[in-house]
Amino acid sequence: MSRASPNGRERKKLVVLQQRWISGRASKSRGLLHGIASDAVGREPELMKCHRTTARGALFLLLAAGLLAGTAAARSGGTTKPIVFPILGAAHYVDDFGDARPAGPHQGIDMIAAKKSLALAAEAGKVKFWTTSAAAGCMLYLYGASGTTYYYIHLNNDLTRGNDNRGKCVTGTAYAPGLKDGAKVAAGQPVGFVGDSGDANGIHAHLHFEVHPGGGKAVDGYPVLQTAQHLLFAAPKGKPFTLELDGTVTKPGALTLQVKLSTVHAWPMGQRQTRLHRPLLLNVPNTAVVQSTNGSSTRKTTILSASKGQTVKVWTMPATASLKTERGDDLSLTAALVLLRSA
Repeated sequence: MSRASPNGRERKKLVVLQQRWISGRASKSRGLLHGIASDAVGREPELMKCHRTTARGALFLLLAAGLLAGTAAARSGGTTKPIVFPILGAAHYVDDFGDARPAGPHQGIDMIAAKKSLALAAEAGKVKFWTTSAAAGCMLYLYGASGTTYYYIHLNNDLTRGNDNRGKCVTGTAYAPGLKDGAKVAAGQPVGFVGDSGDANGIHAHLHFEVHPGGGKAVDGYPVLQTAQHLLFAAPKGKPFTLELDGTVTKPGALTLQVKLSTVHAWPMGQRQTRLHRPLLLNVPNTAVVQSTNGSSTRKTTILSASKGQTVKVWTMPATASLKTERGDDLSLTAALVLLRSA
């Protein structure tokens, strides 16, 4: 089925506006974040033990059983601030912390995701690369500002989409482009890419994620992940962006629109997420263009004409990235063009 287009003149005006705005701001963008100041102290990482990593047989059983999705209900009762979910996009996991493995209890949560998915900083802090463990493969330590240390294990070492093992534990392959060993990072900043290095070689790409409060022993990270904040997109702080959003109307207002979001495209990063099923509250100022289409014709309308359950596409106004916009906090994003689809 072909996608309906907004009025050509209005769409052209929007595209020109976005291009001019982004090009004007691009020179002011500061590149990869060096992050919020952290009191995390860089420590020489301890040598990895085999039982911290994913056992090949256990992961195959997990896949075969179909136990891939973390339960939707978040656990409550935690007193700490929610972290940023450490993967951008779809990731599937169960509470496999403490599971019996050949070398001892499993010390992390295995998060299955598409190869080379972005791994994100769970909180602001300082990173350290670790590249000498045959079991862990390409690994990263994040010393969080809260005092918690996070382990990111089995990062990517492939140069193609296949399992070629031709890459090294370097920036652009295992670690995010431009990221330096020992750098400070902001919450949500890309720090690496999901892969299958180390003793995970040849099985499904996944992130072995560990949580060490106070830099001490590992604790079950499942409750932490269940309350973590999922990002719509990831970009350096201050980087110009615009989003293309697809979903259904849940509640229109005079100057707002609440939608159930299903798909997001982030530009110019080229990031795309689908099957989100999450609420999003948008600003819709009087300057926004609101149109209705039945597929063959398009006409101007108002946001109050939207009805619950109606399919909608929204292009946001160009803005600069922040953690609030990356999370899609209420009213952090402003619509420039709203296209309501009618039967």
